Amino acid sequence: MADGVLQLVCECKHDPWGKQGKSSLAGRFWSNMPDAGKLDASETYSEMWMGTYPSVPSRIRSTGKLLSEHLKNNPDLVGPSVCDTYGPDIPFLPKVLSIAKALPLQIHPDKALAEHLHARDPEKFGDTNHKPEIAIALSRFELFVGFKPLDEIAELMRLEPLEQFMPAHKNFDDGALRQLCKNLLTLPPDTVSDAITKLQDTPMSEFGNDHHVPSLLDRLSKQYSKFDNGNLVAALLMNYMILEPGEAVCVPADSIHAYLSGDIIECMARSDNVLNTGFCPRPDRDDVELFAQALTFKPHNPGESLLQSKKSPIGLRGKSNEYAPPFSEFNVLGVTLFPPETEQHRVLGSPSVLIVTQGCGKMNVGDGTIHDVGEGNVYFAARDAELEFSTKTGLTLYRAYATF
Repeated sequence: MADGVLQLVCECKHDPWGKQGKSSLAGRFWSNMPDAGKLDASETYSEMWMGTYPSVPSRIRSTGKLLSEHLKNNPDLVGPSVCDTYGPDIPFLPKVLSIAKALPLQIHPDKALAEHLHARDPEKFGDTNHKPEIAIALSRFELFVGFKPLDEIAELMRLEPLEQFMPAHKNFDDGALRQLCKNLLTLPPDTVSDAITKLQDTPMSEFGNDHHVPSLLDRLSKQYSKFDNGNLVAALLMNYMILEPGEAVCVPADSIHAYLSGDIIECMARSDNVLNTGFCPRPDRDDVELFAQALTFKPHNPGESLLQSKKSPIGLRGKSNEYAPPFSEFNVLGVTLFPPETEQHRVLGSPSVLIVTQGCGKMNVGDGTIHDVGEGNVYFAARDAELEFSTKTGLTLYRAYATF
């Protein structure tokens, strides 16, 4: 079998919502890559991708070859269980995101819709897979995810500036919420701006538990203008959450979300399909009817979005927590060590990708190889890799691995 643990060289994207220069954790990690360029203080560094997805692929440090090609030539690194289901590839896509302002208001299609969209427009929708994802906070992380409980939305929509937008349904159920979301997304720009102005002039006491709505509308309007329909959908209909480092959320396929600020580890099924309807230029927005019909209504409160980590039996010394979402492609292990602690992972039987997010230390491989690891270092580990971690100063890493 070929070498079972390989250091990777990854690339960083430069989306306009990303943090700039050294303020971007994704950028700092990228700048620690071998032969990476220097950070540009005026450039945004939004997403560092790790893995084999063809639009932003990782390469092997020692050879410069694409990891995807190496796995095709050495399928035993992935193993028969994964190969039989997904082929000789990594069935998940980990990223580091550094977010300065709201990402597009979006959903990721489920498999049925992804197949339809790919057949219709393969250039825009480059694969047929679904894209459920998890996000683990590396710093304070603000986000919108899923819809608020129906009664909370109905109460908020009774405010005078908003009553006109409510659908004429006898009962306010998920069907009515779908129509309300569509109504808000199709409002003329001047109507959006007028509603935001009136809401900002509404006494704070009338917002009840949604007292954060006026400040969020002001903040989003400054980022994307008062004419953006996404302002109303996010601030009025969606759960606004703040996570601290180590906390995580799970976002199912077809679940509405928009990340607002912070640094995160994001891991998803191997896909790049997305439907956007707000917080992006109007020419980049997808069909509102398609977006509204695809919506799912889980989660329907903040608690349903949270993904709790649990101690993992993979960590033989009890220092590994596991984030296990309710879908089949991957789990993520989080390891934090304080000197002189160590951790050892049993053989997983499936491929994995790990990144050091803080500190430094050593990674001992079962074949006797020792790697000095530090912040931003990324490694691929084959299915039969046995890893041991140690540190003299402190070490935090995340390891995503395939499940089947």
